[in-house]
Amino acid sequence: MVDVKPGEDYAKGSSHVVWAAWIAAVLVTTAIAIFVMANQKPPVATGQIVAVWAHPQHAESSGFDANGEAMAKTSFDQVLVFTRVRIQNQSKEPLFLHNVMTNIKLDDGIHSSYAAPPADYDRLYIAYPTMPVPKATPLPTTDATIAPGQTLEGTFFSSFRMNQQQWDARKDLTFTFALRYQQSLTLAPQGPVIVQ
Repeated sequence: MVDVKPGEDYAKGSSHVVWAAWIAAVLVTTAIAIFVMANQKPPVATGQIVAVWAHPQHAESSGFDANGEAMAKTSFDQVLVFTRVRIQNQSKEPLFLHNVMTNIKLDDGIHSSYAAPPADYDRLYIAYPTMPVPKATPLPTTDATIAPGQTLEGTFFSSFRMNQQQWDARKDLTFTFALRYQQSLTLAPQGPVIVQ
């Protein structure tokens, strides 16, 4: 036990401990911040939605099933969503585009539709030669490889069974690009959706 004379401070000589603890805390916090910032990696891919077109249409089935047998005709409303996208690989490894989805948020939740493959994109313009949306290079929507530093660009379409009023009532529109072995890339259009 230390002898303390009456009137002396019990904490005398301990101020250097407080300063040392404060300096140590600042140094440790700075070291952790530097470590975290040095080990952060940029996302493996970035992208941009160049343009989005929506084409509402009323469709009617042919009246024949897949075997050519007669069946009742059905009619329905649908909105075809065409999207021109640019995806850049920022990593040092190739990226593999697994699939693409168009997502819209309505009052009852999120509705998603997979993008049609490039062959269906071409068939659409054969089936509807007066399609008002400009035809472009189709995006390979499944199993496309993006080499390091390269950009993949193209147009794809998705279909939603709904009328134009339901489409116009959407609260959000996003596109999800699933990359094999990587986190998915989700993009939103920056400009307006062109209705044609």
